[in-house]
Amino acid sequence: MKDTFSNMHPFINFIFFALTIGFTMFIMNPVCLAVSFSCALVTALYLNGKKAVRLSLVFLLPMILLIVLINPVFNHEGMTILTYFPWDNPLTLESIVYGIASAFLLSSTVLWFSSFNAVITSDKVVFLFGRIMPSLSLVISMALRFVPRFSAQMKLVRNAQHTIGRDIDEGTLFQRIRNAVKILSIMITWSLENAIETADSMKSRGHGLKGRTSYSLYKFDKRDAFMLCTILFTGLVLMILLFTNAIKFRYYPSIKGDLFTVQSIIFYIFYTFLMLIPLSVNVGEGLKWKHMQSKI
Repeated sequence: MKDTFSNMHPFINFIFFALTIGFTMFIMNPVCLAVSFSCALVTALYLNGKKAVRLSLVFLLPMILLIVLINPVFNHEGMTILTYFPWDNPLTLESIVYGIASAFLLSSTVLWFSSFNAVITSDKVVFLFGRIMPSLSLVISMALRFVPRFSAQMKLVRNAQHTIGRDIDEGTLFQRIRNAVKILSIMITWSLENAIETADSMKSRGHGLKGRTSYSLYKFDKRDAFMLCTILFTGLVLMILLFTNAIKFRYYPSIKGDLFTVQSIIFYIFYTFLMLIPLSVNVGEGLKWKHMQSKI
C-alpha cells in the first residue's frame, strides 16, 4: 500500500509525530483520548496492516485490561466509594475511570510509536540529526534497525539449529534449556560482531569528522512547505487553547470538567484534524491517482 506521507520530507514526518505523541502523552481529557486512540489505530492499520492488528490483540488489549484492573486495587483516591475490598481499602469510581483513561493513553502512545517506526526509518534519523549529533543519530538508527534484524537472524539460527536436532521445542527440559542457551550465545556473538563491523565501517567512512559531507535524496519542495505550515499552525492553535484551559478535566478527588464547550469543541476539531493528517494525505493521493487512471 502506497504511503504518500512517508515520502514527504523527514522533517515534516518528525514534526508531526513530535506534536502528536507529545499531545497524546500529556492530555488526559476523555474525548482527546478517544480521538487519539482511534486515529492512532487507523493510522497503524494503514501503515502496518496485519502487524497492527496483531499488536492490538496480543499486546494492547491485555495491557488495557491489566491497567484497568490494577489501578483500582492500588489507587484508592476519589470521593465516590462503590464498595470495599476484603482488606478494607475502598474501591472508588474515580480510580476505575482514571485507570481506563491511563490504559487508553498508554495504548495510543504505543500505536503512534509503531507508526513512527514505520515512517521514520534509520536513514531519516541520520539525515535529521547526523550533522547536529552524529554519534547519537548513529546509535538511534542502529537501535531502530536492531530489533527487526535481530528477529530475522533469530529465525535463521533457529532453523539451522532445528536441522541438526537442537530445537528449543523438542527434547527434555534440560535439553531445551541447553539448546536455548546455545541459540542465545550465538545471537549475542552475532550482535557483538555486527556492532564492531558497523563501527569500523562508519569510522572508515569518516563518520563524525568535521566538514564531512553526505548525499541525500530528500528535497524540501512546495508541498512540504504547505504541509509544514499546516502542521505548525494546527499545533499553535492547540497550544493556545491548552493554555486557556479549554479542555481542563480532572479525575481526583472527583470527576469534573466541561467536555463540550465552544472552546473545547474547537480544540477537538483541530486535534482530530492534526491526528488524521497522514491518513488524509494518503487517501487524498489515492483518490487523485484513481481519478487520473480513469482518464486514461
